Parts: sequence; C-alpha cells; structure tokens
Amino acid sequence: MDRRRFFKVTAATGAGATLAGCGNPENQLIRFIPDERLTPGLSEWKPGICPLCDAGCGLIVRVMPGDAEVIREGQAGIVRKSLAKKLEGNPEHPVSQGRLCVRGQAAIQVTYHPDRLTQPLRRVGARGSGQFEAVSWDDALGELLDQLDALRTDGQEDRLTLLTRKTGGQRGRLVADFLARFGGPAPVVFEVFGDDVLRRANDASFGFRQLPTLDLARSMHVLSFGADFLGTWNSPVAQNVAYGDMRQGRPGRRGRLVQVETRMSQTGANADEWVPIRPGTEGALALGLAHVIMESGARESGDAGRAGRLIEGWSEGLPAHTPEETERLTGIGRDRVRRLALEFAENGPSVAVVAGGPLAQTNGFPTALAVNALNALVGSVGRPGGLVFTPAPPAAPAAVRGEAMAAMAARILEGGDSPVRVLLVDDTNPVFGAPPAWRVAEALEGVPFIVSFGPFLDETSVLADLILPDHSFLESWVDHIPESGTTSAVASVAAPAMRPLHDTRSMPDVLLEIGRNLARPLAPAFPWTTFEDMLRSVFEVLPETGEGWDVWGASRERGGWWRDEALRAPLGTNPSGSAVGMPDAVFDGDPADYPFYFLPYASQAFLDGSLAHLPWLQELPDVLSTAMWSSWVEINPRTADRLGIADGDLVEITSAHGSIPAPAVVYPGIAPDVIAMPVGQGHETFTRYASGRGSNPLAILAPATEPETGVLAWASTRVRLTRLGGEGSLILFAGSLREHEEHGR
Repeated sequence: MDRRRFFKVTAATGAGATLAGCGNPENQLIRFIPDERLTPGLSEWKPGICPLCDAGCGLIVRVMPGDAEVIREGQAGIVRKSLAKKLEGNPEHPVSQGRLCVRGQAAIQVTYHPDRLTQPLRRVGARGSGQFEAVSWDDALGELLDQLDALRTDGQEDRLTLLTRKTGGQRGRLVADFLARFGGPAPVVFEVFGDDVLRRANDASFGFRQLPTLDLARSMHVLSFGADFLGTWNSPVAQNVAYGDMRQGRPGRRGRLVQVETRMSQTGANADEWVPIRPGTEGALALGLAHVIMESGARESGDAGRAGRLIEGWSEGLPAHTPEETERLTGIGRDRVRRLALEFAENGPSVAVVAGGPLAQTNGFPTALAVNALNALVGSVGRPGGLVFTPAPPAAPAAVRGEAMAAMAARILEGGDSPVRVLLVDDTNPVFGAPPAWRVAEALEGVPFIVSFGPFLDETSVLADLILPDHSFLESWVDHIPESGTTSAVASVAAPAMRPLHDTRSMPDVLLEIGRNLARPLAPAFPWTTFEDMLRSVFEVLPETGEGWDVWGASRERGGWWRDEALRAPLGTNPSGSAVGMPDAVFDGDPADYPFYFLPYASQAFLDGSLAHLPWLQELPDVLSTAMWSSWVEINPRTADRLGIADGDLVEITSAHGSIPAPAVVYPGIAPDVIAMPVGQGHETFTRYASGRGSNPLAILAPATEPETGVLAWASTRVRLTRLGGEGSLILFAGSLREHEEHGR
C-alpha cells in the first residue's frame, strides 16, 4: 500500500466494519459536520510521545486540516478535521534530541490503520472465532460493571487480574492503584524481551533497580556483551546519538567498540572488533577479563567494591578464571582474552554493557553481576564515559508487579474454579509470545470473563468477551518517565494531537469511570475525573525549571518536564545478597538430537512481534539480510554447505516443543553451531498485514526460566535443522525474489 492510499483508508474498511456486518462502507460514506474550527492550509507542530518501545522518545507531530474516514455511532462517513500528518523527534526532549528511529516514524500508522477497531465489541461466537458484534459504550461498560460488582458481592475481589506489559509513568500508577483499591492483586506483567534480570543485578551491584544510561559520547572504549544498543535494546535513539559523538564528535579522539556475541547484530556490524563466543559463557569471559586485569596489577580486587563482593572468589583474584580456563569455556583464545582485558583497563574511560541473549540464559543473573563487577573494577560506574543511572523525577511512581505469566497460567490450569474470574488485558499478547508449554491460550479459555483494551485483534484479544478499544497515542493524553537514555530527570507528557477518529475511549479514563460507577465505589475514591486531571495534579507540584514558570503549562507546551541532575554514585554498602559463582548455562534438548543452539532475537522492525501489523515496517528491509515481508533462519555458511542448504531453501527448525518452517539465509556472522531467527512474524491473528505471514520462533521455545527473576530464558533452547526441499517464502530487497505464488507478491 502506498503512503497516500494509506492515509486515505481508515478503519471504515477494516475489521471493525467487517465484524459489525456493515458490508462495503465505500458505498455508504456520508459527510459529517466538521467537529472543530479549521484554518485551511495551515499546519502546526504539537508534542507527543512515541509508544512503540520503552524508551519514550519525545515527538513533535505535524497537524494539518484534512478529510478522514471515520465511524460515528456505527456509521461510516467523512469529516473534515485536524489530522496528524508526520512525526519527528522533539529537538528539546533529552531522550530523542530531535531524532526518531524508523519504528517511531511508522507509529503514525497505528492511528490510521485500516483494521483498527472503531467501537466496543461483544463476543457472539465461540471463543477465538473472531465473531463479535458492535455494542454501545453504555452497554459495554454496564456489562463490565456487572461483572466487577458480582466479584465484590461474592467477596472475590482478589479474582480480578490485569495483564499488561511494563508501563511507566502515571498510566502504570493508575492501573496499580485501581487494582489495589478494588482489592485485586498487582498487575501481571508479560514481556518477551524484558530486562528484569539486568534490573535485579543492577540493584544488587549498585543499588539502582533500573537499566543503565551509557555515556557513550565521552567513552573511549565500549565492550558490549550481546547488547544490540544501536538496534533494538534499551533507548536506541539516544544511544545512536551518543555513539555518533563517540566516533566523530571529538576531533582526534575516536572511541573503540568491541562486540562479543554469538550472532552479529546491527551493533556488531558497526564494531571495530567482533568476537564470537559460545552461548551462555559471556559471564565467564567477563570474569576471565577481570582476572587478567587484577593479575596484571592494573586494578585491585577491592576497587570493585560492592559489585565485586557479590562474585565468589573475587577477593582472591578469581583463580578459577585464568585465560586458559576462559578459552576452554568460551572458545576465545587465551591471548585474545589477555589483550581484550588490558585494552579495556588501559584505554579509559571505558564501559561494559550486557543485554539480550547472555541474560536470557539460565545463568543470566550471575552473568549480569560479572559484567557489573568488571565495570566497577575499572571505575566506570557513575562517572563520565561510563554508565550512569538516570535520576527519577519527583513524579515517578514505584514499579509494581504481580506474579509471573507462567505462574498465573499454571494456577488457572490446576482445575476447578478459575482463580481469575475477570481478566483485563492491556497492550500485551502472551498467546503469541509465551512458549507453548505454558499453555497460555488454554489457560485464558478457562477464565470466565475477559476484557481487552486493545485497538486491534490479536491472538490474545480475540479470546476476549468484550473489547473496549483504546484511543491511539495521538488521540489521548499520554505520559512517560524514561528509565534511561539521559542524565536528566524527565517526566514526559503530551495532550491529544488530534481528536479521536472513531468511537474509542482512553483506557485510563475508562478505569476512572468504572471506579466511580461501581455499586460500591472504590475506597478511597480517585480524586480525578479524567486522566488529564490526574496528570495535571502530578505536574503542578513538580519543581519549577525556570523562574516564574507555570510548570503544567510549560510541560504541555514542550512535551514534558526535565532538569539536569548530578550523576548518582553507586552505593558502597554491603551487597544485597550472598556471593554467587558462575554456573554453566543449561540448555533444553539433548545435543545428540538437537545439535544447534537456537537464538530468537528482537526484530529490527517488529521488536517482539507487537509491531508486525504496521505495513511500513513489513516493507522495511532488514539492515543485515535485506529480507522484508518474510521470516527467515540464519545459518553459518559451513553449516549450510554441510547440510546442502542454499539461500531461500525451505528448512524446518525442530525443538523438543515443536517445529516451524522457514526459508534459509546463509549468514557468515553466526557461529557454525548456532542458528538464529528474528521474532515478529508468524501471527495467526493480527490484521491483514501480519496474519498468516511467516513463522513464529517463540512457538518452539522451551519453558525454561532464569531462576533469580522467573522470566523466560528465551535463548536456552536447542534445535535441529532439516532441509525440506523446495524454496521458502523469502523476499530480499538486495537479491533474488523467492516467494510462493499464493502470497501474491
């Protein structure tokens, strides 16, 4: 679909119209009366916040008059109104600094998507059938209120559960407060590529339970263990800006990047030196480097302070982690280990970072502690050129999390009455993202009443009894508190850039309305009528950042509140927890039957698959393979030659938990005993652009977890590879076109 056609087509031709049985709305369009005053031809820029990842980049939104196809009281029509036309980075915002990644550019398609749900829906068919009927907001909210009132009448408030992804800012606070005031448990948070392991390790090592901010602009040596910080991890826009300054922003001084990983990422492709490593041994390498540094006399064990005391054998100089032993464990030569260690110690300021696959192993927590101790040893924590921790603004709420998704599903599947009677689902899709052994879909089918706030049908929301579609981020009040990406304390806020296109409502406003209208209202009652009221009450009491400023007015005008803060030093007290060793990573599957390590990784376009419905991102060529509209499996040339596999050949990847087909891409940036696959495709239900396209690598993962946090250890599965014969469905931007005819491309 071309850009002009996409802006013309809206939900009038999508799933909402189909589900409501409207027929072809192009034959029924009427022109509604304009709902706002417009000045023809004039545009303005309004602040916004990108919602597509946790970085929370500040936006500016270009708004101009235009015609939009909309739904009004069940009727499709056209109305003249102010419409968002373009997104750019907010030049004032401390995180985005005027830049925006390709995913952020595509975020505008969320609002104008032709398959966006346009009004509340009630299930009328079997669960999962996708058969819904349109209902009014009064009827929909009345049905939800009846369910919640029944819980309170029966004294079963604890059987209300809300399932969501990690949410920062006041929206997350409102969700947690609503559940607490109702009497329900804390929200269940599900993320495929979550960073809880690193947060837990940073808390233990430094006293900060958050992701770090890398001061790349002032660093001279960066050692990355699997962290794709230029592609998909943490705050990519801010990290790309800082990386550019590190490489070219200081005449005569160019920082060096060494990337250690099992499969070359976008960050690895930009490195001065790429170091392949055996999966699950990254922590052993970090300790081997620390051993060389201490043995050389460049640093003493006590220099690592609290972080070092968490590592067994640290004070003795880590005798079990000699270069020879490190070579045996990691596959990296002992001379190279010595060189990497001394370069890191002697070319400061230096910084090490770990994320991604190394922390998605059963030994992820000790691996994170080892890299933290290496940083502390060379004095890079809380100092320029190292890693720092973004200060929290006074508005920051405490993070609240309930039980893990796997635990909730297991409780429901135990039999008898479901421990969850009413489930609210907001902005997460565990049916797509969880391993099959968790049986998430089966568990949700056992919940008596499910409500989704999702604006699109996906594998989880299609199981709902009631869908209350949320506004898009351009149509509602939004806020965010960045966890990292800047040394300033930041609280972002943005008013609606445009009026809603359809009969949708803001999820926070719906929660506030429900709280007021329960038969027995929440106690204590919320002091706000709308989410805007809540945000105003928070921002009005923030400290002034300019003399005589109206903090609320100024924050709305520029997209948030921020001020510079002093860098926070790590705590020097005793570590939280006893010292740990470095266990071997445990992989699911007998190596004799499953000889390859399997690495699913966050897609450059789709991240965890939640963005696969956006056609601009489907059209985006992968930065390394140039594949698009496809899924694929990456295989080392030696492995491909041994198995008789060529580019585009259809292969089958099999674990102990299932099999999936995918076309092969012969890729030199991967170890011979590793195969990798991007996550994102393989949706069964997720709009016309993603449904039935490619394969989902998460569908064959083992149910292994990281013991310290209980999160999914998504890099701990072994697989075998079989050539099926014939060509797979693969489109390469810079290469041949290989796709089955039925795909029509």
